Amino acid sequence: MAEPSQHVDSIAELGDDENWWSRPCGIRELLLIALPLIASTASWSMTNFVDRMFLFWYSPEAMAAALPAGMLHFTLLCFPIGLASYLNTFVAQYDGAGRPEQIGAVIRKGVKFGSLMIPAYFLTIPLAAWAFSLVGHSAEVQQLEVRYFQILTFGAGASVVSAAMSTFFTGRGKTTIVMFVEIGSCVLNVALDGLFIFGYCGEWLEGITGAAIATSLSQWFKVVAYLILLWRPAKSGQFGFLDWSNDEPGLLRRIFQYGSASGFQVLLEVGTFTGFTFLMGRMGITAMTASTLAVDINALTFVPLIGLGIAISTLVGREIGHADPARAAVATWSGLLIALIYAGGMGLTYFLLPDFFLSAHAMGMEPTEFEEIRVLTIVLLRFVAFFCVFDAVNLVFVSALKGAGDVRFILTVGLIFSSVLLLLAATCLWLDRIHVQGLWVAMTSWVILLSLTHWARFFTGHWRNKKVIDPA
Repeated sequence: MAEPSQHVDSIAELGDDENWWSRPCGIRELLLIALPLIASTASWSMTNFVDRMFLFWYSPEAMAAALPAGMLHFTLLCFPIGLASYLNTFVAQYDGAGRPEQIGAVIRKGVKFGSLMIPAYFLTIPLAAWAFSLVGHSAEVQQLEVRYFQILTFGAGASVVSAAMSTFFTGRGKTTIVMFVEIGSCVLNVALDGLFIFGYCGEWLEGITGAAIATSLSQWFKVVAYLILLWRPAKSGQFGFLDWSNDEPGLLRRIFQYGSASGFQVLLEVGTFTGFTFLMGRMGITAMTASTLAVDINALTFVPLIGLGIAISTLVGREIGHADPARAAVATWSGLLIALIYAGGMGLTYFLLPDFFLSAHAMGMEPTEFEEIRVLTIVLLRFVAFFCVFDAVNLVFVSALKGAGDVRFILTVGLIFSSVLLLLAATCLWLDRIHVQGLWVAMTSWVILLSLTHWARFFTGHWRNKKVIDPA
């Protein structure tokens, strides 16, 4: 364990005016890696926002069904995508250690894993009707939820494969390439949404059916794009893509050891959030629709910060591979400063100008019909304004710990907090002692506890001695 003075020195050095911007792993270097990723993840957020807005214009029931169905779909994606995305840490540490010949083997194994998941997701199709019948939503919403979920499964495997492929670029800091692929996928998704949802390509593609098909096609677009981009590096031989004899002993075991912990942690957090959305759905269409709007608007803050988190993991992993944890700490504190400025500014906007974020949705409904939803959504945005800052703090420190390989602690914390808080919320709802604002209080408390715990773990310095790769 590092001495406390080491942490104080790192923070003090970060505050040195002369080095604040330009020092290694400082704000400039972090932003060079993070900005393309932020643009990529912001495009995800904008796609979901536009997708839900189009569905809201088409039918409030369709939009209300899209959140629980989409969240259940994403919950099933969390473990494999969490594992595939964790290849970023392996790539970063091999890159920092000067061992590029192992990077191709890492990507190859990730793509193989993602390919095996394609038929596995098809097995969930017949279970959709049963799963949504347990939630207690109206019959109309249930029918839309089942349809949306079943169609999304056709793009699920592609999401895992593309996540594994992208780590070849993100792990080495080549994030501009990823930005263009992700933005291209999102532009395709939005364009197809506009054509499909409103029936311009036929009635059979209208509404939630067209939205799901557009999302699935955009995921396969990314797979094709990455295959084209990986062709030249594979042929060069530098990264060992085609050299099956050069696999490091125990590599597959370590990928699953660390990647599984990361995947389960993501699954726990998203699964808890999905549980909350299902509980909200039992409170009626107004509560469900308002919660969906609040979640979608919050995504404008949280989703872009995912790109910052990937950049932090990349720099931390690179410096751990290079045996320089002090620089890894500087990258983390730089990321925290950026995250607090952005999340704090967005939170203030949610609190002061909530109608600005609701104006586009209001265009699709009669004012009298929208007013009840608007009033509740504004209340929920006050919760969002508060917890989005803690959500940003949690994301920064989780990303740093993952970049070092300290994933078991993250998994344990997630298991304890998620289980307790979700069980408490479900019990209160069953006893009829809670309302929609109460669920949001529980969700906010959960985020605050996670952020404080992960900050404390980072500050102790246990992560400094972690590493996911074997010594050369």
